Amino acid sequence: MTEAMRAPEERFAELPDFPYAAHYREVDGLRLAHLDEGDGPPVLLVHGEPTWSYLWRHAIPPLRDAGFRCIAPDHAGFGRSDKPTDLGWYSYDRHTALLAELVERLDLRGATIVVHDWGGPIGLRVAVELPERIDRIVVMDTGLFTGHQRMSDAWTMFRDFVERTEDLPIGMLVRGGCHRDPGDAVIAAYEAPFADGSSKAGARAFPLMIPRTPDAPGAAEGQRVLDALASDARPKLVLWAEHDPIIPLRTGQRFAAAIGTEVAHTIPDAGHFLQEDQGPLVGRLIAEWLT
Repeated sequence: MTEAMRAPEERFAELPDFPYAAHYREVDGLRLAHLDEGDGPPVLLVHGEPTWSYLWRHAIPPLRDAGFRCIAPDHAGFGRSDKPTDLGWYSYDRHTALLAELVERLDLRGATIVVHDWGGPIGLRVAVELPERIDRIVVMDTGLFTGHQRMSDAWTMFRDFVERTEDLPIGMLVRGGCHRDPGDAVIAAYEAPFADGSSKAGARAFPLMIPRTPDAPGAAEGQRVLDALASDARPKLVLWAEHDPIIPLRTGQRFAAAIGTEVAHTIPDAGHFLQEDQGPLVGRLIAEWLT
């Protein structure tokens, strides 16, 4: 039995601009959460590090109102999903399998998958492995890890910080990735899922999971997904923040070229968490592209 934390429901009461109900499912003894809003062709919104489905709250209304069904899961270890406390529990394979399980359990077909940050490696792999269910791909401020990518000295320092910091400062990380300060109430909403340091193993695990050499776990799978997407004919939309301090626009342009497309829209006045800085615009651009 996996030892896991579950955030009390009262921690999610009265979050700013978040009127969405959680839907739950049980997988291998864990309770996992997702949002399911609207009717119509499905749009799967996949968050990254260290956020949760709250990140999509302003992007959902334009999509829902345009006639789409918005499904936004919380990865295991994040949001209203259970949080295994063992750092070693988390892996690229496991996160991918859990997202694929949701797609198949909901019997999604003709879906658009929208990925951001660590949602990219996970969601893009699901798109490659379940092509009969995913028809279109939207990519935002993310990439694929093959072990060949160059990591900056600043990233190495961040990784080392994460490895030795059990009580990771979630709010500080989110605030640092925004172009505009979202305010204390919003930062508190990002911190709401994490009652204490032991509940933050998932948030700590993602940076440590990035393969730094081609023979590291996950590197071969990342290369396989990258190679597959380079020749994948499915429609792709790439949006990138103008002021991303973590994955700069020039990196986004290189990644878009590597998967056979280009950055269609540079999102102004937005940092790494572009859904936080420009959520309605992000939702509207995706909806316009889909319609």
